[in-house]
Amino acid sequence: MNAGIELLLNHYTESLRLLIYGMSIKNMALPRILLIDDNETRSQQVEIVLQFMEYQVETARTSNYTSINEFDQVWGTFLGDGIDKQAAVIKDIIDRTNKLPVILLVEKGNALQVSTAINNIVLQVLEWPFTYFSLKIIIDKLAALNSQQQATPRSSMDRRSYDRRSSSIERLKGNSPAIVNIRKLIGQVAESDATVLILGESGTGKEVIARALHEASFRESHLFVPINCGAIPGELLESELFGHEKGAFTGAISSRQGRFELAEGGTLFLDEIGDMPMAMQVKLLRVLQERTFERIGSNKTLHCDVRVIAATHRYLEREIKENRFREDLFYRLNVFPIEVSPLRDRAEDIPLLVKDLLTRMEASNRGSIRLTNAALAVLMQYKWPGNVRELANLIERLAIIYPKGVVDVVDLPEKFQQYEVPDEIAINTEETDSDDIDLSGQMEIGNNPDGFPASLIQLPGQGMDLKEYLNVMEGDLIRQALNECNGVVAHAAKLLNMRRTTLVEKLRKYDLHR
Repeated sequence: MNAGIELLLNHYTESLRLLIYGMSIKNMALPRILLIDDNETRSQQVEIVLQFMEYQVETARTSNYTSINEFDQVWGTFLGDGIDKQAAVIKDIIDRTNKLPVILLVEKGNALQVSTAINNIVLQVLEWPFTYFSLKIIIDKLAALNSQQQATPRSSMDRRSYDRRSSSIERLKGNSPAIVNIRKLIGQVAESDATVLILGESGTGKEVIARALHEASFRESHLFVPINCGAIPGELLESELFGHEKGAFTGAISSRQGRFELAEGGTLFLDEIGDMPMAMQVKLLRVLQERTFERIGSNKTLHCDVRVIAATHRYLEREIKENRFREDLFYRLNVFPIEVSPLRDRAEDIPLLVKDLLTRMEASNRGSIRLTNAALAVLMQYKWPGNVRELANLIERLAIIYPKGVVDVVDLPEKFQQYEVPDEIAINTEETDSDDIDLSGQMEIGNNPDGFPASLIQLPGQGMDLKEYLNVMEGDLIRQALNECNGVVAHAAKLLNMRRTTLVEKLRKYDLHR
């Protein structure tokens, strides 16, 4: 009771206030907290503390928490550790209660043992015994979240939830045949439990495809658990996948669930499966075949209901020939392959990808820019060895360098300067809204554009070379502007109503000297 007594003393003034105003407080509707804990001693102490902080506490065990009603009136859930299928219980609480915040209670010193997957879905991990100040911070968070929820119409919340669920499939931007085919394949295999192998270069968006598969499947209500097989040392990978018991090896100070247990009922994404050590490949093959495994240090066989999606940038047939990948595991994984084309082979998707990247950056307050048609045309000529990841990094870097500005060809990094802007694009260098991107070279000209004398647009009877005519006319106007402004490029650009960097590019194009 030490922790509880400590908190009671810290909250002594609140107790006095309750005694003085007891009758009025008693008649008030106190905010409710749901406390689910199989540790009876800890549950009693936490309940006492929360009650003295003026909260109505509903207690339950993991076996009967479904009997608690009126979840919409609960501010948050405190869930004790040490329960079986912990991730599944947390996910079920969140789903059944419309994203009710969950605070995971763990014994002091065990916070670092909580997996990343669980950390990502709970509001906070709180060590017990806790201090008054650490609990007060969490209570304030719950109050803020509750106020925000009360101020948000339910229809808006439902719409945001739907947007989050559909975000992965919507991030597969592009109208190229390759992307259209991937969306078709996702629709064909999503409702199946077949193992999927996603093949493609690094940065092509293999995890986005895996998430889209999960969100389109019947397992969407359960966890999507990713793990990068190439980023975890071989000696630790077995523990990450299958979990371990307390004392199984040095440093195993408590039992821990593996990714297969965390993904129970959901999807396990094995990224960079081609980098998995051979010894682990044997153990993974057994799980895929038998759907059973054991934690390290345990002889208890656990059954799993998990859909496996794997991905790799390696050419697995060549890895098999060089004895770096098991052939039997390859055939077990390669039930339904999806090949992702590199960005250089679907350059027509770049304008839509840029628009999507900019939209998401603006939504997360990470800056915004606009790109000219010429800049987009240059980006479409680049080979993109880093694929979509490299494109996203470039757009974010440009947003930092030119916040809310217009980016033209000369503003792009040096490696892009070797590409020439197509003549039909160079005619119109104004910045573009991604909705209006047209790189086909087609232009519509009105009968009498404002500001142009009728004589300039009279078509000769014998016809004319329009492109050459426009180039000559543009070069002549630039020369006149420079003469008018005594060679000052900035003033000439203002006179021509264009950006200075755009004018500098045109000076190079027409070989004009300042």
